[in-house]
Amino acid sequence: MRNHNAGACMVDRRAFLGSAAAVAAAGLGMVRHARGAQATLGVGFIGCGGRMWSHIACVKQLIDEGAPLRSAAVCDVYRPRLDAAAEATGGTPYMDYRELLADPAVDIVAIASPDRHHCLQALDAVEAGKDVFSEKPLAHWQQFEQLKALAHRVQETRAVLQVGTQMVADSTCRQARDLIREGVIGKPLHAQVGYFRQGDWGERGMPIPDPDAQPGPDLDWDAFIGDAPQRPFDISRFFQWRMYLDYAGGPPTDLYPHVYTPLAIALDLSMPMRVSGLGGKLFYNHAREVPDTVNILADYPEGVTVALLGTQANARPVETCIRGSEATLVFGGPGIQIFPADGNATPSLEVAREAGGDTIDLWRDFLRCVETRERPWSNVWTQYGVQTVVNMGMLSMLGGRMLHFDPDGERILEDPPVEVT
Repeated sequence: MRNHNAGACMVDRRAFLGSAAAVAAAGLGMVRHARGAQATLGVGFIGCGGRMWSHIACVKQLIDEGAPLRSAAVCDVYRPRLDAAAEATGGTPYMDYRELLADPAVDIVAIASPDRHHCLQALDAVEAGKDVFSEKPLAHWQQFEQLKALAHRVQETRAVLQVGTQMVADSTCRQARDLIREGVIGKPLHAQVGYFRQGDWGERGMPIPDPDAQPGPDLDWDAFIGDAPQRPFDISRFFQWRMYLDYAGGPPTDLYPHVYTPLAIALDLSMPMRVSGLGGKLFYNHAREVPDTVNILADYPEGVTVALLGTQANARPVETCIRGSEATLVFGGPGIQIFPADGNATPSLEVAREAGGDTIDLWRDFLRCVETRERPWSNVWTQYGVQTVVNMGMLSMLGGRMLHFDPDGERILEDPPVEVT
């Protein structure tokens, strides 16, 4: 393996995971708790593109507020981004994320690399004894087995893993959960949520900073590819990866976890029973591979159906609501409104939002859980269910077939073809 950082240790994945397993065998939970009591926690930033700068800013703000944090290391497979992040944070630069994870100065890790890397980097970080703040989606739409492995490994090690679905920083999802548990809407039957916006963000939102960039010591194409299909270097794939199915999924994986996670929390959703996805490239028909419009229906064993809707070609929203046998809960007004089930447009109850929030509040919740070892708001088990739904929706849309989830074997199964006579 190439060493892209002079003076950095050479790390082989097999040896790295072996040593991490030894740490776990020695009592990883105790190690984590002891580390949380240190004066400061070193943060390692993996993937220093546009989104990571928000996390760097959050950590800086928390440090300014007196949080026990320090920027310890940064990592990116493209040296200009790496150098910029190192200069801004003062962190040790690495082009190989495994070298960052092997750095004893790193205690917690922020992951904002391309989607396909989130799950495997988070799993390696957990094995290395680090707590993780990962951007969504937690896994690429082809990575269900890796997602399952990560969920179980976090449970086994008692690692803290927060996913950056910042809408859960708004308290209304937890307030709605409490109201539903109290029986305010009766039995939940149907829910809807959507993500609508206008603009082809995959291409226009991801400019190519250097049209002459080539693979080499300053651009690690092999590391970028990861476990995706091997392809020759393509500058658009490298800088505009959100356009391509190998590395992204469009709205279902890039956007829908934001709006689906609060609903999953409010409804106490487990794993789905069956999922169907419809849509495709209905408007932006150029080099982009990912869909622009996807609608997903998910049935749950709790007896509720959830409709997850959206397009990138029109920004007109839909109402986020949960329909029960006795009333409808709507996220709106002062925070939450309850309407009669008969369709009356006058709310019978209004509940004020206790607290709003954004990414910085997710970080505060994450740090609290690093200290207490509690599950954060957007924890791995919630995201295991959310990510399974969007993954199944993508697979269903692309394959033209409804998918089922086997809860005993934790497997995604295809419907057999239906014979029409």
